[in-house]
Amino acid sequence: MDSARQPAVAGRFYVRNEAPLREQVEGMFTHAVGPGSVPTATAGSPEIAGLVAPHAGLPFSGPVAAHSYAALAESGTPETVVILGPNHTGVGAAVAVPGDDEWRTPLGSVQIDADLREQIVDSTDATVDDRAHASEHAAEVQLPFLQYLYDDLAVLPISLRRQDADVSRQLGEALAAHTDEETVVIASSDFTHYEPHDVAIERDELALDRIEANDPAGLIETVEREGLSVCGYGAIAAMLWANGEDSQVDVFAHATSGDTAGSRDDVVGYASVAVRDGASDAA
Repeated sequence: MDSARQPAVAGRFYVRNEAPLREQVEGMFTHAVGPGSVPTATAGSPEIAGLVAPHAGLPFSGPVAAHSYAALAESGTPETVVILGPNHTGVGAAVAVPGDDEWRTPLGSVQIDADLREQIVDSTDATVDDRAHASEHAAEVQLPFLQYLYDDLAVLPISLRRQDADVSRQLGEALAAHTDEETVVIASSDFTHYEPHDVAIERDELALDRIEANDPAGLIETVEREGLSVCGYGAIAAMLWANGEDSQVDVFAHATSGDTAGSRDDVVGYASVAVRDGASDAA
């Protein structure tokens, strides 16, 4: 009998029931900070190979995440989506993939890509460890967007308790070796945490400058040197390494929770980023 992970943060990070959740996702696309309209997914291999999308509660980060998903929908339809994110709970393996066969949300079930899971475990320090995913929200909050846009895809969430350069590079290179143009790698990350809006925007730009330059090593160095509170910096670096140095990186949106759903006195920063294969873009 197949094993399934039940949603851990439904009713907290996003609404609990199917119809209201579809309405909530639509509202992220049409929000004043969002892309402005609800997209329809384009058929065919996606031109976008990687994304950065935030993972706070949808009322806070959802409008910014919607920019990433609108761009992905316009670019095509992936077969597999790898979702890299930080381990907020500190529980489980340093690099953990789920052992479950599927993950569920109020919008239904999504299959885990078991073949890719096996390849990543065989070629990296990743471990099958459901403890790391049991209460973690970084990957789960991406699923309602993906399920809203696509009827049939597989996912592979990877939770990173370690996010140093060695781990991120190893994981990124393994993903490059074992995935193709039908796979999109999403780095789930928020940016500056709990600073005034203007401070957060300024500090976020230090990280976004390295991301836009497609400089994963520089991103990790900058986060560590400046003490930035980018929670998924290793996930972002791994996504960039997975897509290679010739990729084109575009920042679509940058805002804070003060722009979307709260005070500007104590905010969290969010960004939407897309990565395209440089070779295909130049053709």
